Amino acid sequence: MTAVRTTTAEPALLLVSHGSRDPRHAATVWALTDRIRLLRPGLTVAPAFLEFDTPGVAGALERLERAGTTAAVAVPLLLTRAYHAKTDLPAALAEAGGSQVRQAAVLGGSPLLVRAVERRLFEAGLSPADRSTTAVVLAGAGSRDPEAIESVGAAARELRRAGWRAVRPAFVTGPLPRPGTVVRELRARGVRRVAVAPYVLAPGLLPDRIAAEAVAARAEVLSAPLGDAPELARLVTERWLESSALTPTA
Repeated sequence: MTAVRTTTAEPALLLVSHGSRDPRHAATVWALTDRIRLLRPGLTVAPAFLEFDTPGVAGALERLERAGTTAAVAVPLLLTRAYHAKTDLPAALAEAGGSQVRQAAVLGGSPLLVRAVERRLFEAGLSPADRSTTAVVLAGAGSRDPEAIESVGAAARELRRAGWRAVRPAFVTGPLPRPGTVVRELRARGVRRVAVAPYVLAPGLLPDRIAAEAVAARAEVLSAPLGDAPELARLVTERWLESSALTPTA
């Protein structure tokens, strides 16, 4: 395909998700897309998926071209900078001929993610007054990339600074510890209320496994994935703005 050309016009936001065989994943991405459009009216937002779902990156860029949009910023709908952000997305952009499309940073590292996690915990029945008596297991998907693992640990430390009694990272695949194991360890140390907060973006196989471990370990609270939380929509827009300011013009 013809590479997306740069221009002085406001670039589109190419929202790139991993994709999943679980239809709830795509539905969540589209719901987040709608929230971003409401947050920034007039912005062209085009979802794309690295695998399983459609459109793919090439298809989404082709649609933008046909609609007359000649610049784009690809925002990875990813919490950590691991294989998908370092390898899959750059390869997909290159294969699509999108060398002029700027890739924004992943979502991790923003205080907005902590606020989104807390939003889901409060929706699950907790309140700000429960912070000092509740421990939180921040349950990520897992990765073999040390940078990704540290990113989850950093998010757990940031959440702890919000005043929760304890916050421990856990992973449902890859490195230990597992969410259920951490729930049991915290309870053995005398914590009376333990909440499991999935540090994932959308429902699917791995979030279901996190939920199953939380139930088996008898966690008192299980929150939902971050999904289309308003904080997530704001964060995606921030990442787009950061890269839009650097998009070359011609």
